[in-house]
Amino acid sequence: MDAYVNALRQGVTPGSVVLDIGTGTGIFALLACQFGARKVYAIEPSDAIQVAREIASDNCYAGRIEFIQDISTQVTLPELADVIVSDMHGVLPFLEQNVPSLIDARRRHLTPGGMIIPRQENLWIAVVEAPELYRRYTNPWDDNPYSLDMRAALQRTTNTWEKGRVAPEQLLVEPKCWAMLDYGALESPDVNAQVTWAASRTGIGHGLIIWFDSILADGVSFSNAPDAPEIIFGSAFFPWCTPIALAAGDKVSVALHANLVGEDYIWRWNSCVLDQGDPGQIKADFKQSTFFGVPLSAAQLRKQAASYVPGLNEGGQIDRLILDSMDGRTSLSDIASSVSARYSSHFPTLADALTRVGELSKQYSR
Repeated sequence: MDAYVNALRQGVTPGSVVLDIGTGTGIFALLACQFGARKVYAIEPSDAIQVAREIASDNCYAGRIEFIQDISTQVTLPELADVIVSDMHGVLPFLEQNVPSLIDARRRHLTPGGMIIPRQENLWIAVVEAPELYRRYTNPWDDNPYSLDMRAALQRTTNTWEKGRVAPEQLLVEPKCWAMLDYGALESPDVNAQVTWAASRTGIGHGLIIWFDSILADGVSFSNAPDAPEIIFGSAFFPWCTPIALAAGDKVSVALHANLVGEDYIWRWNSCVLDQGDPGQIKADFKQSTFFGVPLSAAQLRKQAASYVPGLNEGGQIDRLILDSMDGRTSLSDIASSVSARYSSHFPTLADALTRVGELSKQYSR
């Protein structure tokens, strides 16, 4: 938080226009006002924005902040912003629509020469010896007291990644920069790059650890690196299919891909380990992806095939009736009454129908 405060203090001057994407309860918007902003546009899709409005009012900033409950890519502002600030990423910057939102905001909402916070994020990667982290993936499926074969689940869990913390001495290679996200020039939300090392020491490789250095402004930064003070983000641990014994000098090559598909990222990490004593000997050749980590149903996948001919089930018919009734003249109460009468087995009471109608109204009504 201190780093963002210092960056805002550096970027916001009296009369500035500020865009706060993912404002949450409004802390950055309030600070921008405190530092002299003439106008702040605070965008937040969730109902947390109501809390932000109340806090802004309590601090006498309500007149300078325009709160917009929407997704930033769907919003057009009446003026350009001198400063854009956003903190929507999690363990890594590649969280849902964080990167695309920053790219869109820079293109459509930032004045030429304006400031975007964060300015740049560097992604670092290393091979790590982390038996405790690895056991989180394997123990429930490798070791159970019931003599059951649970390996089908293990194949899926080793194709997922999660938050984890390691110490610098657990790294088996020198960290390398996998990607640099320059938000002032970035054009694509995807990153695809390969990294190669010679193992620094002998040890057991359990997977990859990835972290970021976030540069917010001149002289203002923070990091979730193994040798940095622990912060809320942690680091990202990508397990290998099986642990691999590494000798000093073994060649490790990793092709890591982060590709935005729909609303979130698909990660792929293809890892190859060559024996330094016998360069032609392959110790490991893993091809992993978070796509493989999703428990997919063949019956459900069939419904997404281009050749599939769909028909609405009863739930879809109910939703269609509700949406067709949202004609700008009929109240939610009247729509609910009609739906309840037609689908009484689904809605025993009018209140049940009104709940369903209200949910769709919240999502789709103007």
